[in-house]
Amino acid sequence: MLRLDRLEIRQGDFRLNADWQVAAGERVAVIGPSGAGKSTLLMAIAGFIAPERGDILWEGRSLLQVAPGDRPVSTLFQDQNLFPHLTVAQNLGLGVSPALRLAPVDRARMEEALIRVGLGGLGGRRPGELSGGQQGRAALARALLRARPILLLDEPFAALGPALKADMLGLVSEIAGETGATVLMVTHDPADAVAFAPRTAVVAGGIASPPADTADLMRNPPPALAEYLGRFRA
Repeated sequence: MLRLDRLEIRQGDFRLNADWQVAAGERVAVIGPSGAGKSTLLMAIAGFIAPERGDILWEGRSLLQVAPGDRPVSTLFQDQNLFPHLTVAQNLGLGVSPALRLAPVDRARMEEALIRVGLGGLGGRRPGELSGGQQGRAALARALLRARPILLLDEPFAALGPALKADMLGLVSEIAGETGATVLMVTHDPADAVAFAPRTAVVAGGIASPPADTADLMRNPPPALAEYLGRFRA
């Protein structure tokens, strides 16, 4: 279970509060206006932002003193965070060993991960030689190799077209279901929330509200979400 215990994040005049929990294996969308703090919330969970007060716990253990690289978390960012001067295989290898000291069994796992996401045989290419969708698949393969129980998605597929984005979200759902990962997905698209996440947390007005049933939330949104959604309804 991931628990945000009376969490408060401050950055200058900005403040964000959250006090809720997500069961292991859940998929939760995080939606709200631009600048409301959706990415900030994920960055705090990942360990890149220190909260002002409160706690972040996984399976009852506080993560506040755990370095980002040692947290049970993998994060997919919008820019995929792939190193352009390294091959796809080397980028994946960093998820296994930061020093790229890889045993034959590691290389076999890497090729299996590439095959799993539809990139078999492309490990020797650099990210610039891949399409946007293929780069997203490579980043997902690296997350799969890391095998962390929490997966944070900070709009990694936002630049893709609707069909390709739906394909990638379907692949994430499939892999998360197989591995039992807990997934939090930041999105600006309510349709993605409806398709991907049974529950959704609204971030607005300095509060990350507890996750609620996604379909119900879209049908009967609170005022801040209604203003953001406009005419969209589930």
